Amino acid sequence: MSRLLFVLLLGLGLSAAPEAGAAGRPNIVLIFCDDLAYADIGPFGARGYRTPHLDRLARQGTKFTGFYTAQPVCSAARASILTGCYANRIGIHGALGPFSKNGIHDGETTLAEVLKGQGYATAIVGKWHLGRAPQFLPTRHGFDRYFGLPYSNDMWPMHPEAPKGAYPPLPLIQDEEVIQEMPDQRQLTTQYTEHAVRFIEENRRKPFFLYLAHSMPHVPLFVSDKFAGKTRRGLFGDVISEIDWSVGRVLDALRRLKLEENTWVIFTSDNGPWLSYGEHAGSAGPFREGKGTVFEGGVREPCLMRWPGRIPAGRVTDTPLMTIDLLPTIARQVGAPLPARKIDGLDVWPILAGQPGATNPHPAYWFYYNVGELQALRSGDWKLMLPHTSRTVGNQPKATGGIPVKYSALPVGLELYNLRSDPGETRNVAAEHPQILTRLLALAEDARQDLGDSLTKRKGSGARDPGLVQ
Repeated sequence: MSRLLFVLLLGLGLSAAPEAGAAGRPNIVLIFCDDLAYADIGPFGARGYRTPHLDRLARQGTKFTGFYTAQPVCSAARASILTGCYANRIGIHGALGPFSKNGIHDGETTLAEVLKGQGYATAIVGKWHLGRAPQFLPTRHGFDRYFGLPYSNDMWPMHPEAPKGAYPPLPLIQDEEVIQEMPDQRQLTTQYTEHAVRFIEENRRKPFFLYLAHSMPHVPLFVSDKFAGKTRRGLFGDVISEIDWSVGRVLDALRRLKLEENTWVIFTSDNGPWLSYGEHAGSAGPFREGKGTVFEGGVREPCLMRWPGRIPAGRVTDTPLMTIDLLPTIARQVGAPLPARKIDGLDVWPILAGQPGATNPHPAYWFYYNVGELQALRSGDWKLMLPHTSRTVGNQPKATGGIPVKYSALPVGLELYNLRSDPGETRNVAAEHPQILTRLLALAEDARQDLGDSLTKRKGSGARDPGLVQ
């Protein structure tokens, strides 16, 4: 390029440097559902209702059938997808209550902060669940905008031990202000969608990160009149149909604004079905158990990704991936540095891009639950369950009307499963593969050293404290 031509291009704003929305600086749309199970959407086998917009997303992108959440519960799952860390590394366990004194530490770096550092506009619409106190809210952790609930939609009325007047029963928050003390939950999915589309419209001329964290289909289930009674699956099917409609509205906005070619859309969920709720819960399909367990039904999630020209269309891959890998993979694609503090995720772009021979770079994925219990790990095709007490609804009649049945304790021993031949984890083959068992036990010991394990009373050298209300 001649010097004169280069000067002319600069004057016209057409230099070789990438502009907002140019290739390599994709918009990021992360849609994260609550308690949506593996087989709850059409591309993964849903029955009794249709999900045409998610079907479209699957056709236009890649379907990941080996995608995992880091923990099968609300807050821990959200901590992991936003920080690239196993939640117990950063001191987040289980589901934080409305009056929890802890939340995400201000020393941790969220995906929003990573992208904001690259000039992105950032917003979360929906459920936060990483601390209710002001210092824990999204606007203190890299998000320019926030509209949604600070915790799960079932966390009301106020706890009887709570200080009088401390918080509204179920606050709907905009940025840092409570705008409704008890929102009409039938309108939540619609309101979330409207705010999400508005954010896209307002930021169409710059790179943006939209984190759309639906409160549904977490119980209690609510749906707007426009979808009530529309499916053969009852209220649960109606709720999923409305989520699918929401996805369609977001995809249509991207197309209408000519943004879809350079927007990376990710759709997944935080954990498997809350099985004790029966007809008000979803299905893990071929997998065992559900939410609150580290069996495949609790941690394996539906996942779809679309980025035209970069993530192959119409492809299906069963290579294992986990939510912790999103932050470092996105950071690499936008040219952002990784957080200063150690994270656990790795760049898995070759798998997302369908590069020949791409393999997962992790020696294993660890599955923690409760307060720092190392309960399982996956390495390649092998899944090792470590001794712990899990839960099951067993064979009792399915719950109806939103009234849950009781779980029973499920003792879990040292159990080895080959997920390639036995995805339902029905046959313990530990006795048949002593060398594999030895290798996986050594990997478990690596996790205990770094992250700890309350089951064996180990404190991890790399575990950090959460933020605390003083």
